[in-house]
Amino acid sequence: MARNAHGIVPVMLTPLTPENHIDWDGLENLVEWYIRMGADTLFAVCQSSEMQKLSLEERVALSKKVVSLARGRVPVIASGHISERTEDQRAELKAMADTGIDALVLVTNRLDTANAGSEVFRSSIDAVLSWLPGDLQLGLYECPAPYRRLLSDDEFKFCRDTGRFVTLKDVSCDLETVKRRVALAEGSDFAVVNANAAIAAAAMRVGSKGFSGVFTNFHPDLYAWLYRHAGEESDLRRDLELFLALSAMAEPMGYPGLAKTYHNRLGTFSSPHSRVTDYDIAERHWAVMPLLDHIHAGTERFRQAIARVEASIER
Repeated sequence: MARNAHGIVPVMLTPLTPENHIDWDGLENLVEWYIRMGADTLFAVCQSSEMQKLSLEERVALSKKVVSLARGRVPVIASGHISERTEDQRAELKAMADTGIDALVLVTNRLDTANAGSEVFRSSIDAVLSWLPGDLQLGLYECPAPYRRLLSDDEFKFCRDTGRFVTLKDVSCDLETVKRRVALAEGSDFAVVNANAAIAAAAMRVGSKGFSGVFTNFHPDLYAWLYRHAGEESDLRRDLELFLALSAMAEPMGYPGLAKTYHNRLGTFSSPHSRVTDYDIAERHWAVMPLLDHIHAGTERFRQAIARVEASIER
């Protein structure tokens, strides 16, 4: 049975031990935290998961474990699509497809590694479709590493018309592009999910089916509330929209190590170790720890404000 792969879609972290192994107990705690905080779908094995630094064996094991931990409560999607050579991509995608996920997410820049254009992109899509089970749902991800390859409108329509694609993690960071793609997807099962915090609420208002930005690792529940109330004219919605956009400006200060440090402080897992952020964020990014304090304090204030509003409605 097809399952939706949109809504609030955390781009999952991969907890690691100080010895550089996957922390499976920490991963279990993290999955529970995402679900408790209102996640609709889990995006395992993505850039935030440090997939470019994981072996194929680790990517496969991670995907299988997240599926197992989710226990059907929410859909699980995964990528792990990182290779350059076609034969390596075929092997990794077939392996990831066999992990029990609800949708396999293709990285757009891997479908056109030299940025040669639509002919190469379409040929790659055709090849991938021939490799994978015909009943497997697919997604697309405009991952910015190693370069950001945005879909043209014609490429978007080409993928839509295959009937196989159910989600796009939109990294255009442009409201007009999101709006145009939403219109192109109308009448299909192809959901456009914006990933940029600065336009998160505005994108929701024009039809983005949720949010899948990196700050789903800090306060996915606040994005979930915003998704349900994005069209409301209220001070709480306006203030929350502003807080979420400004909080996300901290991303350049050592992400994903930044988010791992946050969860280390929450007690979700025991080590902030990261293969991508291979330095001390407090040493390189001055005052980052006080900034995390402010983000946490603001998050708690908005949680309390939302709880008061919802309690008054129930009376």
